Amino acid sequence: MYIRPYVEIHNSELHMTDFLLAIDQGTTSTRAMIFDDQGQVAAMSQMPFSQSFPHDGWVEHDGMEIIQTVTRVVEQALADLPAGASVSAAGITNQRETTLIWDRETGVPVYPAIVWQDRRTAGLCHEMIEDGLQAMVSEKTGLLLDPYFSATKIKWILDHVDGARARADKGELAFGTVDSFILWHLTGGEVHQTDVTNASRTMLFNIQDMMWDMDLLRLFEVPAALLPQVKASDHHFGDMTMFGKTIPITAMAGDQQAALIGQNCFLPGQVKCTYGTGGFIMMNVGDKPVRSQNRLLTTVAYKIQGEVAYALEGSFFCAGSAVQWLRDGLKIIKNVEETEELARSTDSSNGVYMVPALTGLGAPHWNPAARGSLFGLTRATGVAEIVRATLESVGFQTADLLTAMQQDANISFEVLKVDGGMVENGWLLQFLADIMQVGVVRPQVPETTALGISLLAGLGSGVFGSVNELSMVCPYLNVRLPKLGASDVMTQRDNWANAVKSTCYYSR
Repeated sequence: MYIRPYVEIHNSELHMTDFLLAIDQGTTSTRAMIFDDQGQVAAMSQMPFSQSFPHDGWVEHDGMEIIQTVTRVVEQALADLPAGASVSAAGITNQRETTLIWDRETGVPVYPAIVWQDRRTAGLCHEMIEDGLQAMVSEKTGLLLDPYFSATKIKWILDHVDGARARADKGELAFGTVDSFILWHLTGGEVHQTDVTNASRTMLFNIQDMMWDMDLLRLFEVPAALLPQVKASDHHFGDMTMFGKTIPITAMAGDQQAALIGQNCFLPGQVKCTYGTGGFIMMNVGDKPVRSQNRLLTTVAYKIQGEVAYALEGSFFCAGSAVQWLRDGLKIIKNVEETEELARSTDSSNGVYMVPALTGLGAPHWNPAARGSLFGLTRATGVAEIVRATLESVGFQTADLLTAMQQDANISFEVLKVDGGMVENGWLLQFLADIMQVGVVRPQVPETTALGISLLAGLGSGVFGSVNELSMVCPYLNVRLPKLGASDVMTQRDNWANAVKSTCYYSR
């Protein structure tokens, strides 16, 4: 089902406007958004696709269904542009780490896409950690040995699909994260490339040398012939043709890096959090990588106009997906919008704490075996308390990551920039400000992942001349300031920490 596009651009303005297409391929849906050069939305189309959970901890997508949704939403958005308008350039942003291996002749995957949430290789990662390989992997990649990343997913496919390893060795197969797979199909199989941000999430890319690392390829038994070329984020990756018109693809970046750009976090210490299926905090730390002492990730933020920036990142796996579970699993709410009213209907969660480890715990805990828990239930506990505890868990996870990030980077900040679907919930925004004791702001255009990749496409195509021009495009709404006192916050955070410890203990 399509979400119908909408138009905010007047025909009288078309002669002076450049339009930029964002292809935003996410975990649960694909969207195409077209922005003008002032960051205003001209057209949008969105389409969900199937989710598959064949075993406990496994998450898969149909690669060809993803391509079908990309084609359909792009066609729909282009068709709904105002008459006479044309798109100057396009950018691709994507769910990161999700892994595909496909036939170079047909473009058809040899196995379903293994999604970033998938935990099937947790045992292999544990064995490697026990073998003392964590330090080497982290030094080269900035990442932790975890099934979250692409390397062990690639190895799993090669080891479990009949003939895949032999064909990979012969150069008959191609690997890519979702950006590469989309690019391959949009260019008719002519271009097999990725950008530095997506490459840095594979656990095969050396973020200091900025190239595929041969030691890591040997460690994970990945043939070099599988890999795409790695380019800057604002590279001209190729051209796509729609309705007889050629559109240059001049930007690619992983979804969280695209959101960092859309939130104008171009200076060291600027930080954003995107709330989608999971929660993703990213802080710009400048032109040199910062190594975490708190099990956070060091990753490539972007390479733009020849300059590389690094970021510290922490992610938790369940944010919006925890609310979806309340709706689709427990069926205690009918829609996501109900959660704000329910949270406001009670003065507190009355001692109820939810640890939403529905697919394991991410940073800074990194416990793939953890399972979700509810603590503090009594006969008086109702739907409102459980819903509020679920929303509060998003704030607690955010606060855990921000505290660790501040310690690693030795940077304090007063404002957190937030985006994603959950930031429409005003109660949650206030709780975030309270529990972190910082100001919280959201942009006028909440979908900054799509905005960021469109701005980057404009930079790559010459619509914008510099990063400074990008920083003028995204206006912000009012700041939410803390209302709770520091002592109240510490009590709640201590209770949350105890709930996490108990969850990890009983998940052993």
